[in-house]
Amino acid sequence: MPSRLRQCVLSALLLSLLLFLSSLWLPQGTVQSCEQSWRPCLSVYTPSRQVAPAAVPEELGGNYIIGECSGQQFQVSRLLLHLSSALGPASDVLLDPYLLCWEELIKFMEALGPLVGFFTHKVEEKITLIRQLSLEESARLNATADESVAPPPPHAYRSVRSMLEAELQKGVVSFDTQTPSGSRTLLRLHRSLLWLQLLLERLGTEREGRSLGELCRDAYLEVLAPHHPWLVQRAAELVFHTMPDRSAFLQLVCVRTQEEAEPVMRVVVAAIREIHRRTQKELEIRNMLDLP
Repeated sequence: MPSRLRQCVLSALLLSLLLFLSSLWLPQGTVQSCEQSWRPCLSVYTPSRQVAPAAVPEELGGNYIIGECSGQQFQVSRLLLHLSSALGPASDVLLDPYLLCWEELIKFMEALGPLVGFFTHKVEEKITLIRQLSLEESARLNATADESVAPPPPHAYRSVRSMLEAELQKGVVSFDTQTPSGSRTLLRLHRSLLWLQLLLERLGTEREGRSLGELCRDAYLEVLAPHHPWLVQRAAELVFHTMPDRSAFLQLVCVRTQEEAEPVMRVVVAAIREIHRRTQKELEIRNMLDLP
């Protein structure tokens, strides 16, 4: 068998294995179809308007503009816009822009190679589940509200804080068994966000040495591997070996050199870090950091 054909067959078999393993990884329960979900699924989601260049908020350390990068799906400007919008009042995190952040981060991960779909597949499931739960909660409130007496109460899934508190009060969060709650699902996204935070931070600060795959692997081993079974960890190792070199990252953030990438990543990482810090606090005060 020619070497090129053998390589293609091996890659196809590896991808099939990863998808199979990911279907066994941390099941989240039944999710709705694209037609029933709160927003269109990621694969068909198109923003209703073109995102303008993102001005970097002063509190995140920026004083310049990040523009659109033509010819690619992932946009740093759009990610930063969603990150800034997710920073709600009173140190809360707004869920809708938070999930939009993840949709943009999925595009970033998918641009690193087809096998990274091993991770993005599970993230998409979690996004869909939280939106499904939000839709169900909205329908319940509308069905029980008597608008002639009073307007319906605020939506429980508007923010991280309100969702966690509402699910605790309703008793849908289990501290002993796996349940398809928004709180448990958010915790998994929260861990993955720290993985990406560490990866982007190191990509923005380390000018030479380790490859993109090595940086991904090190961040994974530090944050996610302790929560994954052995088979998933071995599959993740294979994924990291297939990643492109660091020049692909520079193209994704629309810069030519590592020096140009550093200020962009500094701002993005600062925003991700603040969202992670706020979410960590809300989970911690409710003893939700170790939900099964």
